[in-house]
Amino acid sequence: MNIVLYSNKIDEYLKHDNVIDYENEAVMELADTLFQKADNELEFIRIAYEFVRDNISHSADINEDVITRSASEVLKAGHGICFAKAHLLAALLRCKSVPAGFCYQKLILDDETAPVLIYHGLNGVYIKDCKKWIRLDARGNKAGVNAQFSIETEQLAFPVRPKMGEEDSFIVYPDPDIKVLEKMRKNKTRTELWENLPTELAYAKV
Repeated sequence: MNIVLYSNKIDEYLKHDNVIDYENEAVMELADTLFQKADNELEFIRIAYEFVRDNISHSADINEDVITRSASEVLKAGHGICFAKAHLLAALLRCKSVPAGFCYQKLILDDETAPVLIYHGLNGVYIKDCKKWIRLDARGNKAGVNAQFSIETEQLAFPVRPKMGEEDSFIVYPDPDIKVLEKMRKNKTRTELWENLPTELAYAKV
C-alpha cells in the first residue's frame, strides 16, 4: 500500500474552514478532553478515532433522516454519514495539530438491495512517531463491519472488491471533495441523498 498526498504542503492538512470547523467551541472542548486522556499524540489519535467511530452514530444505522455536514453539526447531532464522521475526526485531530485529510473508496451500496457503485469517505492521518500516513475509517462498526485503529495492518470498514467494479484509492486529500459536499447540501434528507449518493469526485486522479 502506497499512500499518496494530494498536496505536499502539510499546512493544507491542518487548516480550518466552515466544514472542518475546529474553532467551534464544542469541537475544541471535545478535542481538549480527548487529548487530556492520552499520554502521547499516537494515543490521542486512537482515542479520537474510537470516539468518532463508537460514540457518533452512522445516520443510516439509527434511521436518522437529518443530514449533518460540518464537524460541529455532527458533534451536536451525535450522528452523521461516513463523510460527515470523517469531517469530525479531521477537525478533532487538526485542532491538536495532527495532520489529517480525506480518502475515498468506490463501493457497492448494497449487494442485494442497491447494487450501485457510490463513494465512501474515510480519513488519512499522519502518525508523527512512525513518520507515515495511515487510513482510518470511523464509519461505525456493526454486524459485518469491524474497522480498527492500526498503524501496521490496515483494518477498514469494508473490503474493496475489484472484480465487482469497486475501487480503492490511497490518495489523501486536504479538503472534502466538492461534489460530495454538493450532494450533502442539495439533498434535503438522508432518504433523498440515498437515492442520489456521490458517484464521481471533483478531484482529478493522481
